[in-house]
Amino acid sequence: MSRMIDQIRASKLPSNMMQFAARGALQVPPAENIEILVHLARHNKVFGETARMTLAGWDEKTCRTAVADPATSAEVLNYFISPDNVRPRLLPDLLENPSISETQLVKLAGSALRETVEIMLKSKRVRGLRSVLESLRSSPYLKKEEVGELDQMIDATRPAATENEAASHPQQVHDASHTGDGEAAHSGQVAGASAEAEPDHELTVGVDDETVFSYLKDHATEIASEGEKPFQAIGGIMDLLLGDMHTDEVPVPPAPTQAAASTAARTAAGHPSQTGDQKGPPKRANTLQKINSLDVKGRIQLALKGNKEERSILIRDGTKVVALAVLEAPKLSDGEVEKFASQKNVLEAVLRQIPLKRRFMKNYIVVRNLVGNPRTPLDLSLGLVKNLLTQDLKNLSANKEVSETIRKLALKMYKQKLEAANKK
Repeated sequence: MSRMIDQIRASKLPSNMMQFAARGALQVPPAENIEILVHLARHNKVFGETARMTLAGWDEKTCRTAVADPATSAEVLNYFISPDNVRPRLLPDLLENPSISETQLVKLAGSALRETVEIMLKSKRVRGLRSVLESLRSSPYLKKEEVGELDQMIDATRPAATENEAASHPQQVHDASHTGDGEAAHSGQVAGASAEAEPDHELTVGVDDETVFSYLKDHATEIASEGEKPFQAIGGIMDLLLGDMHTDEVPVPPAPTQAAASTAARTAAGHPSQTGDQKGPPKRANTLQKINSLDVKGRIQLALKGNKEERSILIRDGTKVVALAVLEAPKLSDGEVEKFASQKNVLEAVLRQIPLKRRFMKNYIVVRNLVGNPRTPLDLSLGLVKNLLTQDLKNLSANKEVSETIRKLALKMYKQKLEAANKK
């Protein structure tokens, strides 16, 4: 005899029975009831919302039994481990279920809110999975003391691999024993590089989480419509890897050798160069890798609580709700906004949002940069031109990057101000 879930998948039930199913009112075993609700929530446009609401209030004990069972269907487990549906009271059982893959845990860690971070840090299974710990390590919700604890846990996952390598390569271990001082020096260099890679980490600690929760709540509809849209940089990835250098600042290089071309390719792929200066693109490439691992909610959290380097990348996110989150960051400085106002590789929505903040409009450099930015919408520029000083109006009238309309208006206003000054 086929199960009820099989009939629902085959669309063999009448509408009234489907309505009963979405309310969890069918006379079937508890585990099958959950499986039916999950299927409807994920695949049925008519009864999906009802099924999701039913699942949200479903008996906790029954749900815990289901998510702790390795034999539970993958569809049910995938539903409850999803960042959009995760329930804190079910999470401890989910984390220990071997049917939940390590990859799923990495994804959850990358977009975890504060409560989820706390639960994951207590999980015995999570504490033994290095990739999950490293994903958690990038969370903007970590407290200062938890960062140190995570580093210790990550280190604790290394010895077994090191011992295996030592057994396989005894000669290398023997050679290493004669280079203790050099290795210590190298270790110091690595520690220094690590500190340099996270210059603003402590700044992210203690930021009011209400900022994040409020933004997520206010933009819930937009976030839901974006789904799991990946990070896509306005202007392209290479533009980000090169940082914010202007064309006239970049020297024309000689024809690359084969080795140089190989190094450039590694850098573009996100692999630090093995030689030469590593203060430029490799560091930014590592930040890009971190951002690429996050979904929309994770990137929003990072935009609001991350450091300056992360904000400079996320402001170029092609997902509007993420890019605009950067402008709400409590740690955002006036200098950063001045820079954003002049950038041509941001969404038009970002340039429109800046003038809506009174704090930003009190900064003359922000106003000047917006008017001089050819990407700024014409209606916006026309409204701001009147705020420019005489010399800046003159410069703007000769700026061939902006529209002819702006140039003509700037010239007209420049002449008017000049005449007014001469009359005095």
